[in-house]
Amino acid sequence: MNANPTFGPATGIGSLPGGDTREAVKAASGTFEDFPFLPELPARGPGADMIGRTAGLLVEMYARVEPSGWRLGDRPGRDTRRARSWLGEDLDALEEFTQGYEGQLKVQAVGPWTLAAGLELRNGEAVLSDPGACRDLAGSLAEGIRLHLDELRRRVPGAQLVLQLDEPSLIAVLRGQVRSASGYRTHRAPDRQVVEATLREVVGVHGDGPTVVHSCAPDVPFALLRRAGAAAVSFDFSLLTERDDDVIGEAVEGGTRLFAGVVPGTDGPLSDPAGSVSGVRTLWRRLGLHPGLLAETVTVTPSCGLAGASPQYARAALAHCAQAARSLADNPE
Repeated sequence: MNANPTFGPATGIGSLPGGDTREAVKAASGTFEDFPFLPELPARGPGADMIGRTAGLLVEMYARVEPSGWRLGDRPGRDTRRARSWLGEDLDALEEFTQGYEGQLKVQAVGPWTLAAGLELRNGEAVLSDPGACRDLAGSLAEGIRLHLDELRRRVPGAQLVLQLDEPSLIAVLRGQVRSASGYRTHRAPDRQVVEATLREVVGVHGDGPTVVHSCAPDVPFALLRRAGAAAVSFDFSLLTERDDDVIGEAVEGGTRLFAGVVPGTDGPLSDPAGSVSGVRTLWRRLGLHPGLLAETVTVTPSCGLAGASPQYARAALAHCAQAARSLADNPE
């Protein structure tokens, strides 16, 4: 992993509304000319959703859709084929719109703990309930991501790949808040060192490339993610409180990039771009950090994926991120 990689000034989180792959890739690559991302379109249905898409990457593990959600099975079925087919379409579109591109390109996959919380064993309980199954899943995921990154390097040879691991359930896993199948109890929290080591295993698949961990839940465990090898942490900026000041300050001083989700992920009025990053400037003053560090340390993003937004708002939100990042660079104080 690079010690202090540089990142583009703005990018998207991952999901976009609608089902038109080419339109989505065109928006993601056209808006962020120096930091495009591979969009995800969950509105297409099972297999295009976050868990199903990543389940399609698994090596020698397969999942199918049950009424309760995604469940591991013995062989690849229709749902696995559908997930892989949609990913193939997305990669075809990405290749088309990034001909000759040289620069950073971000791709997303669900991280090992959110996947363990979201995938079921054959008995209907979450993979999270079985430590051995968690280990097997993380190993399969790591190998699947490695092959996925290899495929991307073939298709977009000039790109410097940035891997984003989506971990929205990580906080619930750490706190023992993930509910059992019956709903009457919760799964015991795994040991924090096991959580960290498992994340490190999956982050390590990207070798010398940078990995971002994204969580749009409160109380993101910045220190744990940094120890696990994350070069950057992506979070919903509106959920920060002054309690988080110390860990944010330590992260910045340790060279961790902040992907600050300052643009709402669902339809609503957008402030002027400078207003969207005013909270970031305030945080910087509170921490006593040099304003010149802002553009070097912060990448502007939506607060979370945009799958729940209207297509018009999603396009406006992406453009707004790019404009807000320019405002931050031009007027850090």
